[in-house]
Amino acid sequence: MKARTSKPGGEVGPPVAGQRSVARRPSKRLIGASERRAAIVAAGLDEFTAKGFAATRLDDVARRAGVAKGTIYLYFKDKEALFEELVRTALGPLVARLANPPTGEGSARDAVRTRAELFVREVIGTQRGDLLRMVIAEGGRFPALADFYYREVVSRGLAGMRKLIEYGIARGEIRNPEIAAHPQLMAAPLVMAVIWQGLFRTQAPLDTAAMLRVHLDLIFTDGRTA
Repeated sequence: MKARTSKPGGEVGPPVAGQRSVARRPSKRLIGASERRAAIVAAGLDEFTAKGFAATRLDDVARRAGVAKGTIYLYFKDKEALFEELVRTALGPLVARLANPPTGEGSARDAVRTRAELFVREVIGTQRGDLLRMVIAEGGRFPALADFYYREVVSRGLAGMRKLIEYGIARGEIRNPEIAAHPQLMAAPLVMAVIWQGLFRTQAPLDTAAMLRVHLDLIFTDGRTA
């Protein structure tokens, strides 16, 4: 999990990307509504990723954030609303970066590889990856949870991947144009890496970079950039 940074005056900053979280009771001297809200969101992230959606209790979120339970309801009407906010906070900016359309310079393969490396750094081994595993594990029992995650994260990521694929087809780098209809194929090894990291990393560590290279060789012409 990612650690939360501590600012002057006892304020609690957002989780640090790429780091595992260290549970820490924030100072009671939180100044202002924005700091309290940030502390609640950060505590919610810790609780959801540690316990899952069903088992997370707002009492525990409040305790971890150092606020009264009633304070949470000043900002979020229920546990679902808190989850939605932390998804926007933890994943929204990253999804926007991953979904950026190609600039028209450089190869499509390099553009995909760059975005995949960003995903590996910012998701695998972090609480963002924990969130994805949680949605996979519990989304069937909580359809509204899955629907929200699809709208905010999955659909936007797939749209960005489709643009990259179309760019690669236009440049003659991708051998099968039908891949554009199935952008999930391009993202498949990254999702697999997240699942593998959560379940089997001690039994069989996965070389994500090597797997991605082989995957790109299967999609791009001759396994080389144009």
